[in-house]
This record gives sequence, C-alpha cells and structure tokens, in this order.
Amino acid sequence: MPKVREVYVCTSCGAQSAQWKGQCPKCHEWNTLEMTRVAQASTAKQAGRIVSPSSRIQPLSHVSSHDHSAFGTGLDALDRILGRGFVPGAAILVGGEPGIGKSTLLLQLAGAVAREGRTVLYASGEESLPQIKSRAERLGVLSDALLAVSTSRVEDLFPLLENPESAPALLIVDSVQTLASDSAEGLPGNVSQVRAVSTELVERCKRSNTTLVLVGHVTKDGTLAGPRLLEHLVDTVISLEGDRREMFRMLRVLKNRFGPNQELLIFRMVQKGLEIVEDPSTFFLGARDTALSGTAVVMAVDGQRPFAVEIQALATRSYLSIPRRTGLGFDVNRLHLLIAVLEKRLHLNFGQVDIYAKVGGGMRLQEPGLDLALVAALLSSFYDIPLPERCVLWGEVDLNGQIRPVSSHDIRMTQAQRLGYTPIICPGDKKYRGVATVAELQKMLFRKG
Repeated sequence: MPKVREVYVCTSCGAQSAQWKGQCPKCHEWNTLEMTRVAQASTAKQAGRIVSPSSRIQPLSHVSSHDHSAFGTGLDALDRILGRGFVPGAAILVGGEPGIGKSTLLLQLAGAVAREGRTVLYASGEESLPQIKSRAERLGVLSDALLAVSTSRVEDLFPLLENPESAPALLIVDSVQTLASDSAEGLPGNVSQVRAVSTELVERCKRSNTTLVLVGHVTKDGTLAGPRLLEHLVDTVISLEGDRREMFRMLRVLKNRFGPNQELLIFRMVQKGLEIVEDPSTFFLGARDTALSGTAVVMAVDGQRPFAVEIQALATRSYLSIPRRTGLGFDVNRLHLLIAVLEKRLHLNFGQVDIYAKVGGGMRLQEPGLDLALVAALLSSFYDIPLPERCVLWGEVDLNGQIRPVSSHDIRMTQAQRLGYTPIICPGDKKYRGVATVAELQKMLFRKG
C-alpha cells in the first residue's frame, strides 16, 4: 500500500505546498491553500528514473571508463590528497564549524574549475544570489561558466542534471541541511530530509557524471550532523578544522575511495580567501625566542605530514590551597598524568606550583608523541633553564617514567634532519641522543640527580 501524506493544494492554480501558508507561493493568492490527502509515490517514480547503462548488469571488463577521467580542482596540493582531483560522478562531503571557511574554499574551487572552461553550479540554501556574487567578486572568481542558484528545494536542481551532455561538471550544494525534498516529510535538516536530498542528488549526479560536493553542518561535538548514511553514501569525507580566531585552517581527509586517508593540508586565511601553506613544517613555530625557559619543540605527525610545533610550559609559585593545572591545545588529563609521573619518578614537589601548558600556534595535538616535549618544557620552566637552541623531541611517557617509541619514527627523523635540528632526542635511537626514562632526560638536559 502506498503511503498517504497531507499536502496543501491551491484552489486557484493547483500548486502544492508541504505546509500551510497564508499566500500561495506560485500565484500569490491569499487563503487559497486547502489540505488534501494524496498517495505518496516511491522516490524512484517521483524522480522519473530511467534505466541507465550503469544500472544494467554487465561484465565489469566491458564497462567503459573513457568519460571518467578526473579533472583538477585548481589546487595541485588538493589534487594530490584527493588522489586524482575531482572524479566525475563522485560525491564529496565537506564538514566544518560555522564560519570556518567552507563556503569560501568551495567558491574558490568553483571559480578555478570554471576558468578551465567547465560548467559549475553553486547551489546555496543559506545565501541569496547578490550575497554569493559579492563574495565571488571579493575572491575574484566571477566567470560566465560559474552558475549559481539560491533555493531550498532540491527539485530545482534536477533539470540541469537530466541531460549528461549539458549537465555541469561540478555541483556544489551549500548546504545539504538547508534543502528539502518533496518525497520526504518534515522540515529541512531533519534525518528523513537529509537522507532523501543526499540520496537523490548522488543518484542523479552519478547518471550525469557530475561531481557532487555537499556541505554538511557539524554538531557541538565537532562531528557531522545528520544520519550516518550520509558519510557512507559519499566517496570522500573532508573536514575543515581550526579556530576562527586564528589565521590557519586544516583540511583533513577522513575517508577517500580514490586516494589515501588521513591526509592533511594547511591553509592560511588571507583577504582573497584561503591560501595553501606549501611547506607547513615550521609554520606553527612562529618567531620563538630560544633563550627563554619553558619551551620545547616536538616533531609531531598528523596523518603522514610532520610538523615542528612549540610546546610551552610555565611553572610558578602558587598562592592557592589547590594549585592550578591548565592545558590548551591538548588533553589536560595528559598534563595531570605527566606531573604525577615526574613527582613519583624524579622526586619533585609540584604541590605548591601552578602549572600552565599550551601548544604554540593555536594548533591542537592528540598524539602521544608530544609527551617527551611536554616533560622537557615543564622541567625547563621548573629549573628555569632553557633547552638547547635547535633541540627537538618526541616520545611517549608511560606511568613508570619510561620513554616509549611512537609511530612514524622514520618520518619524524627525516624531517628533523632536513630542518637541521640537533640534538634530536627520541626513544630507542642511541645515535641521536636516545633516552629510555625521564630520569635520563633530566640528567641529559638539566644536569640534575
């Protein structure tokens, strides 16, 4: 039995609306919408689906792939981490916090593809056409091949996707939570609407060989909003991360059917939009003063990309009954654990000391390799003795005070050597000042105990 749903039909022009309105949105007559019950057809029938060659069962060796050659995004670094650039018929989901720069980056990519002579459609349910044009003018990406539409109905996009010969090469939907489908009930953004909109768009774009880019909202926890189906449905999931108050953004590839996962790109926010940082190895160090105590450099790895990042610590006398422990840019529980290890294994007394620690440059690190650098920065501030000027460290500290190896050791070592760091202090490598315990680190750098 087909499902029955309630719609509001205009008695003047026959237009349908999912909800009651005082004025008909088509003929603009007042008080003409009346509720009626209609049988809800299946999504396939509503879409007027036709059998395409890709939906027929056939030997895989007979499948033609001549029209599936990827085209560039306009950014060589982005092409590299995506694997082959934009693949026709592929679906890409881009997530990120509000104001992080998703729309700016995608409009830049749309302009770059349009300059190559390919048609691009930018569909927005959040901005009007004058707003989109104003942003495009600021970014310098206006082009006759760059089309735009402001709508909240997904059906408005279907006519351009009917004919594969005239369909756009790239369709950007900003965002999937602002579009609604007539085949689903509820307001835009709910689970059923997001599922229906994304499924219909992905299906039609595959038939027309159009690359689809969906912008998705995130929850307060930083995860993509909507049903998990959305991430399984697309080929690539990209997250744009960072602090809106900082000048850099990190683009992270979480899922990729056409290339490697966990790749990372660093962007710098400038007046003309987002600009790629070609060599981010020392981007997060800034202009650091190596003569000051309480700072250490860790060779961190995010994905497969190594970064030299400054760890800062401040140990100062406390006038509180319970000393403060504050950490920014990493899990503060890691700071509590390391302080307990130093008190137990080095017999230090932090009971009357406030300790503050942070990751320099506004970056956030989650990897265990920063333990050794954090311990070195804490001891440097506690003894008020600066570390050697070009010293770099990495390693995990366990509860026994032993230094454990971490992943991507060769990548860190190669990058540290390329940047000319010395001494290189890491576990399990006697050639480069290897250390086995925090006691050895203390004796090596501060000549104590």
